[in-house]
Amino acid sequence: MTLALQIILVLSSILLTVFVLLHKGKGGGLSSLFGGGVQSNLSGSTVVEKNLDRYTVLTALIWIVCIIALNLIQVFTF
Repeated sequence: MTLALQIILVLSSILLTVFVLLHKGKGGGLSSLFGGGVQSNLSGSTVVEKNLDRYTVLTALIWIVCIIALNLIQVFTF
């Protein structure tokens, strides 16, 4: 079970990183430093952004649950 949770944790970490990097910059900060401040009509619709937000939150919840479960398994096995 620990191995399965570790695999899920690694996969969710990679997915979470990808989903966060896919978000459109809101202006200012590091996103505008690397060219994210340029407005484009090809950036996508609001439906895509809402779905990306949902996927990001779901992946973050899976990541958090895996971390808590792995910590609980570690506490109760020692």
